Amino acid sequence: MNRTKYRLFLFLVFLLALSVGNQAVATDIHVGAKTQSLKRDGSVASPFATLEDALRQVREWRRLRDPKVAQGVQILLQDGVYRPAQTILIRPEDSGTAQSPTHIKAIGKDVVFSGGVPVSGWKKVGKNVYVADAPRVGGKFFPFRQMWVGDQKAIRAESHHDYELPRILNWNFEQQTATIPNVFKNFQFEEGMEFFIHQWWAIAQLRVKDAKVTKDSIILAFHEPESKLQSEHPWPKPWLSAEHGNSAFRLVNAIQFLDQPGEWFLDEDTHKIYYYKKADEDLNQVEIIVPYLETILQFAGTQEEPVSHISLEGIQFQHTSWLRPHTHGHVALQAGMYFIDAYKLQIPGTPDKKGLENQAWVGRPKAAVALKNTAYTALISCHFQHLAATGVDYEEGNIKDQLIGSVLQDIGGNAVLLGKFSDEQFEAHLPYVPKDERILTDGVMIRNNVINNVANEDWGALGIGAGFVRNIDISNNDLSDLSYTGISLGWGWTPTVNSMKNNSVRRNRISRYGKFMYDVAGIYTLSAQPGTKIQENRIDSIYVSPYAHIPDHWFYLYTDEGSAYMNVSDNWFPEYKILQNANGPSVEWKNNGPDVSSDKIANAGLEAAYRHLLPYKKEVSASAKFNVYVPFTKPVFVQVYDPNGQISDDELARFVSGQGGDAKQTYRWKDYRLIKTDDGIGKKIASAWVANYPKIEFKVFDDLFYTFDRSRCGDTGEEKDVDYVLLTTKLIDDEKKQHMYYDYHDKQFEQWPEVANGFCNAGFEEVLLYRKDNQLMLYISFPKGSRFEDIDPLTIKDNPKVVEWNKLMGGFQEGIKGTAADETWIFYKK
Repeated sequence: MNRTKYRLFLFLVFLLALSVGNQAVATDIHVGAKTQSLKRDGSVASPFATLEDALRQVREWRRLRDPKVAQGVQILLQDGVYRPAQTILIRPEDSGTAQSPTHIKAIGKDVVFSGGVPVSGWKKVGKNVYVADAPRVGGKFFPFRQMWVGDQKAIRAESHHDYELPRILNWNFEQQTATIPNVFKNFQFEEGMEFFIHQWWAIAQLRVKDAKVTKDSIILAFHEPESKLQSEHPWPKPWLSAEHGNSAFRLVNAIQFLDQPGEWFLDEDTHKIYYYKKADEDLNQVEIIVPYLETILQFAGTQEEPVSHISLEGIQFQHTSWLRPHTHGHVALQAGMYFIDAYKLQIPGTPDKKGLENQAWVGRPKAAVALKNTAYTALISCHFQHLAATGVDYEEGNIKDQLIGSVLQDIGGNAVLLGKFSDEQFEAHLPYVPKDERILTDGVMIRNNVINNVANEDWGALGIGAGFVRNIDISNNDLSDLSYTGISLGWGWTPTVNSMKNNSVRRNRISRYGKFMYDVAGIYTLSAQPGTKIQENRIDSIYVSPYAHIPDHWFYLYTDEGSAYMNVSDNWFPEYKILQNANGPSVEWKNNGPDVSSDKIANAGLEAAYRHLLPYKKEVSASAKFNVYVPFTKPVFVQVYDPNGQISDDELARFVSGQGGDAKQTYRWKDYRLIKTDDGIGKKIASAWVANYPKIEFKVFDDLFYTFDRSRCGDTGEEKDVDYVLLTTKLIDDEKKQHMYYDYHDKQFEQWPEVANGFCNAGFEEVLLYRKDNQLMLYISFPKGSRFEDIDPLTIKDNPKVVEWNKLMGGFQEGIKGTAADETWIFYKK
């Protein structure tokens, strides 16, 4: 029997033991949070006070081979709130077996394991502001960054709320400072103040060290290590764009920002909590909780002895903290993974990628429930909510574990993480191939879960994120209200075959995502993963982000750098909006988009037995706006102007290829180079250009304002092999005359039909005229084998109105920088 079949056999035995053994002869142990007696034996009448005590009892039985565990053990949790003083650790000695599993089960509907402590004694100190003493644990005060008032997360005092963020003015990468507009009333710098910034597909949270205030602006400096990381890492950086606006920001954690209902502030010097009460709240009646523990429950095995055959059912996990941003800041690469070190290489190239220009080592956020070196564990019908960072994290060495029928909601970071993400000691862009494969996460099932309202603090986190994993089954989940991407599969940005293979993402329902971040997708992949299948998923409703660096850089499916050897088929989404960026070989796309038949996606989302969980999803706001895609199928052009010769042809070719473009379609005229590509790659190049070459001018020509094609000639529109020429000029610097020029072209077909007749006579297939600022880009295609020099004169043959038109238009035009005095149009491609 091979290894895979043997594991499946053991897992089936494990499930059979749970379903039969537990009902019949498994030994029961009871736990009750409200137990008063000091002497407890785990009986119904005298339950243990803590889960740890029950685990200890089972551990002793197993050590002594007591007959009580022969058929397994059920630890039955009575209703109540359990507040462990430290992370509950489940060790290899706590493991069950296939014949004798341990099942930890809630026998009520309100079994809560909370990592928080209550706050009481509120006193009014202003019209709507109340104050209470910060709580202590173990006789000492502790920091915290979240507070929940009942079931609602309160807002840490901030300068601007989610949908009203202002934009930075500039970022000085050498000085490591940000310049922001002074849009505050009586701004004063306070110790502990933090700076939140939106950066393409990730965010950063920086602790402010100093602020230099002028009338109109403020220059912010930051603490280490985040100051250096923020200004040296190349991806993703602060966005500076006159076209779409600079990066959005806000200031956080200062009492001067405590000015709206629902906001709170912790004064760490006086140990006082201030809260701006909402009108309908009674602070004597509602429970207010602040988090203390970062991890409530840790499964901690070893590769030699994994924690195995333990299941949890019906338990709620609430109120966790995450303190790294408090002590080190938080500068994220992607998926919530934060930089430990990151910088741009002066001489590009790594052992895996000759053209790679950046290096990054990342850390991993904390999780409420973390599993390391486990096998055949199960989390069933649990509820993870009110959590600061990750909900459930399968860190490494996980074999055939399951997360089934659970709800993950109101989570600051990722809902679920799986497998290695390069971690602190391994550079993030290298293919991961461990010598000991026991460290891999293999065969884990994530099925029939509701994931809603996650990444509500770290906007760049995910619904489900999987790194270097294999044989993973992510299926029939319902994901909604996500700040960034729904499901992300893969890590490393490399087409080199690595440890990933045979993963399955099938029949998931993903909607209402991309609320704040872009460069986003319902399902996103990275790197080579042979045998992986992404099939029969239903994806729709991408939010209109108020801060998108490029407003239409959103997708339903997105196979990013190095994605290779996978099948993407039968996925439904309402418009064919995908991105294939710098993919490796053998990505098979088949039958995706709005034409996928309804029977193919009939089972997308929760299966029937789990649809009772759907009411946990929050209703969408009536003011929410969602994207509608109008495909742009014409060519797009990116122009680079480099008079100082800062980028060589070879370097530009590597850059274009790295973004998924065809470097062979790059044309030159003097200090200008022009890249012909499509809409998606054009936007990808534009995004990357800002980060890599901020001092080299570029323009994207995607504003098409005039189109001629053969339908004007009465042709049937049969496809032909074509060649083309590319020309550019600019309009004179006179706004009134520029509008006249555009108006002439709007009315040309009606008022100057002879021009189109001339194009027909010459045999032109298409004439496309683009604009950017006051520069024009002209694309003319014609049958392959023709010479433009021969056919162009036919436009004016026996057609004096075209001569008149050309002379009239010439009065609006002048040459771009570098042309001779009598030159207007110049050829990029002749």
